[in-house]
Amino acid sequence: MKTLWNEEELEFTEPERYELHEGPFYHFEVSRREFVQVLGAGILISVAVPSIFAQRAPRGGGGGPASLAQRLHIGADGTITVLTSKVEVGQGSRTQLTQAAAEELHVPVERVRFIMADTELCPDDGGTAGSGTTPRAVPAIRKGCAAGRQLLIDTAAKTFNVDVKTLSVRDGKVQGLGAGQQFSYADLAGEKHSQALQRNVDTSISIAEVKEWRVLGTPVSHVGAKDIATGAHRYPSDIRRPGMLYGKVLRPISYGAKLEEIDLAPAKSIEGATAVRDGDFVGFAATTSFDAERARDEAAKTAKWKSPSHPSSDELYSFLRTHASARRNARNSVEEALKGASKTLRESYHIAYIQHAPMEPRAAVAEWTDGKLTVWTGTQQPSRVKQDLARTFQLPGDKVRVIVPDTGGGFGGKHSGEVAVEAARLALAAKKPVSVRWSREDEFTWAYFRPAGVIDVAGGLDDKGMLVAWEHVNFNSGNSAIGTPYAIKDSVTDFRTCDQPPLRAGSYRALASTANAFARESFMDELAAAAGIDPLEFRLRHLTNERLRNVLVAATDRFGWKTAWKKNSSRQKIGVGLGCGTEKGSYVATCARIEVNGDGTFKLLHACTAFECGAVQNPANLKAQVDGCIIMGIGGALREEMRFKDGKMLNARFSQYQVPRFKDVPELETVLVNRPDLTSVGAGETPIIGIAPAIANALFNAAQARIRSLPIRNEQFRVA
Repeated sequence: MKTLWNEEELEFTEPERYELHEGPFYHFEVSRREFVQVLGAGILISVAVPSIFAQRAPRGGGGGPASLAQRLHIGADGTITVLTSKVEVGQGSRTQLTQAAAEELHVPVERVRFIMADTELCPDDGGTAGSGTTPRAVPAIRKGCAAGRQLLIDTAAKTFNVDVKTLSVRDGKVQGLGAGQQFSYADLAGEKHSQALQRNVDTSISIAEVKEWRVLGTPVSHVGAKDIATGAHRYPSDIRRPGMLYGKVLRPISYGAKLEEIDLAPAKSIEGATAVRDGDFVGFAATTSFDAERARDEAAKTAKWKSPSHPSSDELYSFLRTHASARRNARNSVEEALKGASKTLRESYHIAYIQHAPMEPRAAVAEWTDGKLTVWTGTQQPSRVKQDLARTFQLPGDKVRVIVPDTGGGFGGKHSGEVAVEAARLALAAKKPVSVRWSREDEFTWAYFRPAGVIDVAGGLDDKGMLVAWEHVNFNSGNSAIGTPYAIKDSVTDFRTCDQPPLRAGSYRALASTANAFARESFMDELAAAAGIDPLEFRLRHLTNERLRNVLVAATDRFGWKTAWKKNSSRQKIGVGLGCGTEKGSYVATCARIEVNGDGTFKLLHACTAFECGAVQNPANLKAQVDGCIIMGIGGALREEMRFKDGKMLNARFSQYQVPRFKDVPELETVLVNRPDLTSVGAGETPIIGIAPAIANALFNAAQARIRSLPIRNEQFRVA
């Protein structure tokens, strides 16, 4: 049996601390008939595939049995439905998985549909996180669909008494039968073959090699794009149920505040309103969202709170240092190497808390029917939310169903299920379905954040300008991509957690990779300057990793680095910079060009990114992912930062918290480095890590202003 991935290529990393603290913060087998109601007439095939969790349990994985049931449903009209627990949050997974299924089934993309993230219908093949869909879910689905295709061939061979080796499938029909004889997936779904299909299908069959791809590797348009563009698609916020009420939740007045007293009578006096207090949860439901909000506000007037002290964002970085855990890694050897270096540098870098800021805030609709709970919500972890609901309401697993419509953004920010718990608690009290939709202020205040951090980096150069010692210590923001990709004789890294972090932190697109790459790549430029060497040449001298070297060369060649660097070496108003790195088994390099104006403002003019993630499965979607990462990374580099004081957010709205606007988006140039000889890996995260250091390094090139913080701030320079 072949393994589904090459572990050396994927470079799995240890799960980060922030993956472990994202759950709700409140304390308090399927029948064939149900399938038919959803899928229509046809056959359901249970395909046993090698477990994608068998050797390791990657972040977001579902664990479970050693054999994963990837289910295929073949309709009477030949339409094929594939079921998976993966979710679509705008990253294109529905399209990619549809391509993968169509590739192995040998049918057009239009003939395949997916039911995603329904815990009652779909097998649990893990959540959507850590760029894991491409390296783990895609191979599993391809295996299952290849087995379904083989079942079509085997059944046709038996039906028409022909040699199975002479048959193949094209456009959903078996090729190689006698004149006038036809057999398709629609025929396979007929009743006469149903008895032969009551068995698991072996998946020892191989999947198509890259050189054989017909559908994969092509720029297939986004599945469902028309519905999204016309407004026909229903997001979690759009779900409606008969008799549904609208819910609002009373939030604490500050972080850590405890409710000591409240009178719910004013809220209950509003016609049709339900008010409930259960432990630290206080919620309200009414026939309109206006009345629910009015009920909450009336009750809030009677509330008495006790608020603890809380650090402010102005003292954040000293707080993280003073509350750091003990150092874990030995550093004696690197200290000796640093002492023996001809030149030594030490610097510190600061990374702010930022929010995910998805287009759609958290939303859920909950409905109780005969003791069974069904929740429609937007989450990247449907099984985890189901478990949270079952635990919170003390229900057996078969009494909880979570359905995830394609959702308006996640970026790692929707792993938890607090809004589902809130809606379910209100629905239980009101005895009607309840919709809870977080406001933007709720999202900015009570959702978890990308963790802030302090990073100390030290490096030593010998008399030839070569790096001989390296130390990288991360306080609080995480350990992903903490190791340097450069060849250095003596190096040590360490991640130190904060024992009392000021804000709730969790997953984010590339999480700590962005912070660690920013510190490392900024410091590499400082070392290059100390050595008197072009930053590109300095990196290339220390790179033995062929794949990282390739993207670095691809990006700088397209950008015209050599000419641009020589032109700007005299510190003119135009500056150029670069940054590169690797994470999740993929590789990226980004070059940036900025302009500094006479009034001290600067503007990003051009970003050129080269990215490599193995064999490219959909070049159009991959380019969109890279461009999206760059734009999102620009936000964290230039403006995004959560400000807080006395346990309260100071900028919990878009008018105060500025994500990138159209005017911030520069000319974007993307180079996709296709490696058909390598296993495909995920692309939704790694491209983000190079843009921030590239901008900071460009600012130094233009104005000799060294930036060591995200977002970029300097007394002399500011974003235009």
